[in-house]
Amino acid sequence: MTGMKELTHIDSQGNANMVDVTEKAVTEREARAEAFVYMTKDALDLIVSRGHKKGDVLGIAQLAGIQAAKRTSDLIPLCHPLMLTSVKVHLEVDELQQRIRIESRCKLAGQTGVEMEALTAASVAALTLYDMCKAVDKGMRIEGIRLLEKIGGKSGHWTAP
Repeated sequence: MTGMKELTHIDSQGNANMVDVTEKAVTEREARAEAFVYMTKDALDLIVSRGHKKGDVLGIAQLAGIQAAKRTSDLIPLCHPLMLTSVKVHLEVDELQQRIRIESRCKLAGQTGVEMEALTAASVAALTLYDMCKAVDKGMRIEGIRLLEKIGGKSGHWTAP
């Protein structure tokens, strides 16, 4: 099909393929992602009041997200191991909508993008919130995991609509 992009992680025989980035230029690259964790008022109040018996839920989820970004290539088979220069994970409580918004940002100077690292950071931070609060609210929902923005590389700057 003309004009359709091809999957880069599949070779001509349909086999898994780690993309060869040897010839790609080293450029500054950045990606931002988000996720939302919806929960009951009781669970959210426990987090906000820092009354959870497991400790600082937001701080632990933040650290989990940072650690996950650094381990993305161990989790997703065809991702390149990257030398990240910055990983930030921010968690924001939205009491009105009974949710926590997670935003991650990953940066590096390299030959491949950091979208998967940003998505992994947001996802694992959300999973950590779930793990820490499941005793209070097993019905929590993780939603809206998505890439917000990517900067750098051949495809340039992209922002989610």
